Amino acid sequence: MLISAHPLYATVEALRSGRQDLPSYLEQVYHRLEQVDPQIQAFLPEPDRRARLLREGQALAARYPEPAQRPPLYAGLVGVKDIFHVEGFPTRAGSQLPPELLTGPEAAVVTRLRQAGALILGKTVTTEFAYFHPGPTRNPHNLAHTPGGSSSGSAAAVAAGLVPLALGTQTIGSVIRPAAFCGIVGFKPSYDRIPTTGLLYLSPSMDHVGLFTQDVAGMGLAASLLCEGWQEPTEAPRLPVLAVPQGPYLAQATPEALAAFQEQLDRLTAQGVTVRRVPALADVQEVNQRHRRIVAGEAARVHRAWFAAHGERYSPHMRALIQEGMQVTDEQLARDRAASLAFREELQARMAQEGIDLWVAPSATGPAPEGIQSTGDPIMNLPWTHAGLPVVGLPAGRAANGLPLGLQLVGRFLQDEQVLAWAAPLASLLEG
Repeated sequence: MLISAHPLYATVEALRSGRQDLPSYLEQVYHRLEQVDPQIQAFLPEPDRRARLLREGQALAARYPEPAQRPPLYAGLVGVKDIFHVEGFPTRAGSQLPPELLTGPEAAVVTRLRQAGALILGKTVTTEFAYFHPGPTRNPHNLAHTPGGSSSGSAAAVAAGLVPLALGTQTIGSVIRPAAFCGIVGFKPSYDRIPTTGLLYLSPSMDHVGLFTQDVAGMGLAASLLCEGWQEPTEAPRLPVLAVPQGPYLAQATPEALAAFQEQLDRLTAQGVTVRRVPALADVQEVNQRHRRIVAGEAARVHRAWFAAHGERYSPHMRALIQEGMQVTDEQLARDRAASLAFREELQARMAQEGIDLWVAPSATGPAPEGIQSTGDPIMNLPWTHAGLPVVGLPAGRAANGLPLGLQLVGRFLQDEQVLAWAAPLASLLEG
């Protein structure tokens, strides 16, 4: 069994208080990494990882000898998707490009993690440039299946209990989908709520920094430290009103996923949650096409110089995207970006009109597909990414083949705090 409990909040509290000895903890994690990662391949190789970890842990302990003075993520281990620049680590982005091209100052979110006391266990595997060409990572629940992508290694590392927290990104569905496939919690904040500086962009207008943890409590801790201007909700806690977006969007999921979704809704309504069915996303095919144009057009511009010099080193997936994006004009891109903002306002106006707090939908079209040649279909995540709205993905039961399923909760722009506050009781109800 590759799955192991490693919740962020409990782990950090034990380390901060001194109830968990730091050198022993680092040795335990390193030993588990050595035993498990050859099977799931979540992390990129690193020479002398153990020595570096122990050295950094010793320096952290010397800096904060008094438990009361220790920072909130003291010694919490983090996996970082290999499209973020991290001081002391090369950035490869799952690509065959010369690594000296892919350099830059450390990502703002990584620096913020270090300032909060976190230690970097290592870089995690990503699909090539966070698009569709997969790496070697496997699903810890079943090694014959994909963990999803593009944040493949980050999701698998958290699910396997190698780290309690990992960084990912989502441009279409690369946080919420792998979180569902791996049976963990994923969080895609509102657009730009976590700074993207120091990230190798795929599509700057659509790239979101996201997070993986094993539970909602850990996600709340991490989000409160990494999201700009975080303020805990002050209103009295209550169960949210949920809305199912009826129409062609939901029809994109498989019958198995929709049947499981109905069971999840039945469980919630039986425990007092109000669920309304609201016709929505009638134009989802137009939204899908617009999103793809933006991603392709912006990817072509990001990679213009590299592709001209090293086009033969790109995978067929990435090459096709860039070539498609070369045909997208600046005028078309400007229209599509403006339309995505209008789409956000349209979704939020519908929420206000219907008196709903969260949209709710399956996190993916079904469970993780067999094989690692594909990372699965992100279509269920696309509209919410396109709108830049905050999304929490929760584990929600199992498919017939025993693999995890997920439920995604979508809130209003910049109301990330409230979305996570509502996620906690809903997660408990789904488990109960």
